[in-house]
Amino acid sequence: MARKKRHEEIDWTDEDEEIIWVSKSEIKRDAEHLKKLGDSLVNLTSANLAKIPLDESLKEAIELAQRLRLEARRRQIQYIGKLLRNIDPEPIQDALDKVENRHQQQLALLQKLEVTRDQLIEQGDSALNTLLDQYPRLDRQHLRNLIRGANKEKQSNKSPKNYREIFQYLKSSILE
Repeated sequence: MARKKRHEEIDWTDEDEEIIWVSKSEIKRDAEHLKKLGDSLVNLTSANLAKIPLDESLKEAIELAQRLRLEARRRQIQYIGKLLRNIDPEPIQDALDKVENRHQQQLALLQKLEVTRDQLIEQGDSALNTLLDQYPRLDRQHLRNLIRGANKEKQSNKSPKNYREIFQYLKSSILE
């Protein structure tokens, strides 16, 4: 009754296959990261969401979560995290980073325009000349009139119409 054992038939010398042990804590951290990624996707506008490469089921789940509130939304985000575990999340994360970074860059540029506007009002022609060196297509006379008007408004405590108009002019001229 000599039975041949199955493990003797298998070649156990294959060293290419390496078993990678993943701790339960690491699995939970990864799941939490994917859930946060899903939450970030849910909080995007529809225009920004269109820029993210998503498969159809994930896109539908995100759109549903955007309509839900409170506990239902939390459960849907958890479901989105589960869907993200079945696909490679790196292209999605990269696209999300680009969208969010573009938003951060735009905020920084708008803040820079606010500082430039304040410098124009405080420093007058010297700041205007520096700005025109950087952006020669700006209308010097129009800007001087707006600066003069903003200073008059500031002195007489009137509504800052010209102050806002300088910002809008800079924004439309420089950003486009």
